Amino acid sequence: MSAEGVTRTRRWARVWALAARDLRIVRGSSAVMIPLVVVPLVFLVLLPVGVGLAARFGGQAIGQASNLVALLERTPLPVAAQLAGLEPAAQMLVLVLAYLMAPMFLVLPLMVASVIAADSFAGEKERKTLEALLYTPTRDVELFGAKLLVAMVPAVAVSWAGLALYSLVADLVAYPYLHRVLLPDALWLVLVLWVAPAVAGLGLGITVLVSARVRSFQEAYQIGGVVVLPIIAVVAGQAAGVVYLDAVAALVVGAALFAVDAALFAVGLRSFSRDALASRV
Repeated sequence: MSAEGVTRTRRWARVWALAARDLRIVRGSSAVMIPLVVVPLVFLVLLPVGVGLAARFGGQAIGQASNLVALLERTPLPVAAQLAGLEPAAQMLVLVLAYLMAPMFLVLPLMVASVIAADSFAGEKERKTLEALLYTPTRDVELFGAKLLVAMVPAVAVSWAGLALYSLVADLVAYPYLHRVLLPDALWLVLVLWVAPAVAGLGLGITVLVSARVRSFQEAYQIGGVVVLPIIAVVAGQAAGVVYLDAVAALVVGAALFAVDAALFAVGLRSFSRDALASRV
């Protein structure tokens, strides 16, 4: 192996070592682990089960519910075509589990990346371990890359595993009404495999920039949490019939988000300075 190859290998070894160190810290922090466990459990299991119970025990009242009727009237034509001919309970299941909850799923990778990134620097300051970390024999780009890696990998892993779990629960709930597999469909596959990593990168880039400038984990997480607002806006837009998100639109959105991620990471790397961080410890 050439000298350049050996150097590159050593750099990656240092990055992975720093990332592994941070992952061990994350696993030992209840402030980080509690939201990482509770929120996915609620969304991936309790929410689809709750919708299924509402469909089962709501009976004919579901079809007469004013909220559902108004929602169906605002539903875009491609979605309305999928719902045509279904009984009211089945319409509710498809509309909520497969359509309205699709963009809401993106909250998971965003939350995972934001929580871990908020702990990446702000948490180090609270634990009084940042100063020692800054004086390790690593380059700035290696330290910055490790902080990105330690948040990005779990966020993507949670997204992909979450898709499998959510699809399983949603299919078990919906199969008695649809007699077919509901998820994953094209929209969900594009959202989770393509858009979710881009959303995680967005939350990661913003939160790392914020966490490097504040002194507490909670402050960094709260400020970085504003990134969730565009997702809430998309969900509200879908419910109002203003926004129609399909697989093609999701591909475009993902590409745009990756471009924003690249810009954020470039700005973060240029502004990253050990001296500046040390001065804020």
